[in-house]
Amino acid sequence: MPLSKRQRSRITRGAQYGVLAIVVVVFALLADWQQLREAFFDVEVVKALFPEIITVALVNTVIYTLLGFGFGLALGLVLALMRLSSVPPYRWIAVTYIEFFRGIPCLLVFIALGFGVPLAFEVALDMNITVMLSLGLVGAAYMAETIRAGIQAVPKGQTEAARSLGMSHGRAMISIVIPQAFRIVLPPLTNELILLTKDSSLVYLLGLSLGQFELANFGRDALTEYKSLTPILIAGLLYLVITLPLGQLVRRLEARTAKAR
Repeated sequence: MPLSKRQRSRITRGAQYGVLAIVVVVFALLADWQQLREAFFDVEVVKALFPEIITVALVNTVIYTLLGFGFGLALGLVLALMRLSSVPPYRWIAVTYIEFFRGIPCLLVFIALGFGVPLAFEVALDMNITVMLSLGLVGAAYMAETIRAGIQAVPKGQTEAARSLGMSHGRAMISIVIPQAFRIVLPPLTNELILLTKDSSLVYLLGLSLGQFELANFGRDALTEYKSLTPILIAGLLYLVITLPLGQLVRRLEARTAKAR
């Protein structure tokens, strides 16, 4: 008697679970757990990393991310409004900016602002300003498109109602449209915050002092000092401390938005 589709599915799933169990058992039997523990979770190295990995590296990572996100959000809003403007030059400038900074890696922006600008113009930019501009200039290109989509998603009747009450176009945009647009685009903006958190690791290119280290730089420096992967593992876990709650927030915001619609 031929098997039903449901029975074949159960057999296939059971076989997959069986293969996975065999792989886990073989790994558990053959792995050198002592060497793995020393390489990835050396307790003495973990103790040596604290509290500086929290009070310096984690704090600096958050600061750099917020600087870049704040600047990028403000510039992104301006670019989104220019992109929607009825004045052609504004649209051209916004489109050119967005396409340019979405098309180049953030790494090049860090190199340009951290080394190119000081050499070309003989000016010394403050490190925090360099980080803010590097992260913000790239982030603004993505946030601009997100905000533009949010503004366009607000029903046109909202603007028409505001204009019928005597509001100017600019006042209606600021008081009515933009607040509603931000409620719509809050989940993707939070995703952008997560991406900037990870991009903040590029700060290591700037040659930081110990007090300016973020998580990636701190982990790399400690890796060289202790000859162990434990610092990299701990730095990765601390990135997750930031990004996992933000990811959960995104899912809740998306669920709330879908429910409201």
